[in-house]
Formats: sequence, C-alpha cells, structure tokens
Amino acid sequence: MTVHFIGAGPGDPDLITVRGLKLIERCPVCLYAGSLVPEAIVEAAPEGARVIDTAPMTLDEIMAEIEAAHARGQDVARVHSGDPSLYGAIAEQIRRLKALGIPFDVTPGVPAFAAAAAALGQELTVPEIAQTVILTRTAMKSSVMPEGEDLATLGRSGATLAIHLSVRNLREIERQLIPLYGEDCPVVVAYRVGWPDQAFIRGTLSDIREKVRLSKITRTALIFVGRALEPDEDFRDSALYHADHVHVLRPKRKAKA
Repeated sequence: MTVHFIGAGPGDPDLITVRGLKLIERCPVCLYAGSLVPEAIVEAAPEGARVIDTAPMTLDEIMAEIEAAHARGQDVARVHSGDPSLYGAIAEQIRRLKALGIPFDVTPGVPAFAAAAAALGQELTVPEIAQTVILTRTAMKSSVMPEGEDLATLGRSGATLAIHLSVRNLREIERQLIPLYGEDCPVVVAYRVGWPDQAFIRGTLSDIREKVRLSKITRTALIFVGRALEPDEDFRDSALYHADHVHVLRPKRKAKA
C-alpha cells in the first residue's frame, strides 16, 4: 500500500501528467482538494473507488481515511492542485505518514506560475532584465513569513516575483515594492489559471489594486511583478542559440577555405 501525492496541475484536466493520471486510474481510494482540483480529473478513478473531497476536512480526518485505506491494503491517490511542492500542505501529511510507517511517493504537477506564463505567451526570465524568479507569498491570516522573506527584502533582487495567496494584500504589496521596482513596473494578476473562467489583469504597481477591485477578484489568483513582464523590444537575444556561442553540442565550425 502506498499513498501517492499527485500534482493535478492548475485546473485544466489536460495539464495533469501521464503518471499522475495513471495513478488516479488505478487507486481504489482518491482524496482530492475539491476547492482547487476539478472533478473531471478524479472522474478517472476506477469504478467503485472511494472518492472524497477533502476541502471541508481537517488533517486528522484526512489521516483517518488514509489509515483506514492502509489497514485495507489499498493504495491512495492524494490529489493536490498545481505542484504539491509549492504551498501544497503535504509536509505535515508526510510527517504523519512517516510516524505511522505508511509508504508514500510524490508525482509532480504543472505549477500555476508556469501555466500562467504559458497562457500569457510569456517568458519570465529575459536576458539582462531578469534571470531569477522568486516564488513567495505575503502574511495575512496564514502563518507568518520567516525572517528575511518579506517583500522588501526579496524585492531588492529585482527578480520576477510570483506572489501566491496574496490578492487581498495588494495595498501592502504596493507599499513594499514601489520603492524598489517603481510605480510603472508591470504587474499581472492571473485568476484561476487553467479553469474555464481564467482571467488576466494587466497593470502597474500604481494601478493594479484598483483594477483588481473593479474586477471583484478576491481569491485563487497569482500576482506577477517584474520588468520581464513587458520587456522593451530591443532586449538582447539569449546566448544559447547565438552563432558565436560555442558548446559541446555545437562546436566551433572551421572556416571554409
């Protein structure tokens, strides 16, 4: 018996991995986060499978289901949204599984920031503009941010920021980032990426809060901040495919006689 943590991707059922889908198709127990994982994904569970939406459940209740499945010798598909390594709340589940001696593994999924960039037709790392992407969140009602991980500290890098779980905290995001990125810095708010009602709101640090307020978006949104979101058309090409860039797979060519 094994508990399979599975990243279901951001919402579009087509974005789950082949491995993840095959695991769901064969597990007699499927526990999924129904607030973020579409039912279309868990419909792949085998006929007669025990399929439970864990959104209204506590951690103790979820673990009780897993322990019962373990006693029956049944594999469990534990389906999370996006990629479970990012804000997936799997660490506390894994801690309990280890204490109970219950085997587990993890199948990665498409994270929301990658799906959003794809939908936007956007590269988040543009040569000489931004070569780093920082995935973070802000502190509201959830656990506090560790020392040194506040936006004022992270923003000094000038990196592209992908700020999770913070669409209700835009005032604070503006306050901390405008001195570092400037009022005109591009911002994109990505709402329910991969779902039929996905939406993208473009603006700047000076006006994005008002645009989001008018849209009435209050949850399930990811905030991108950074100059790479709207690079000038004259940004330099990557060295990767430049004719003068020599590497083991493209050695220097001999001059023609």
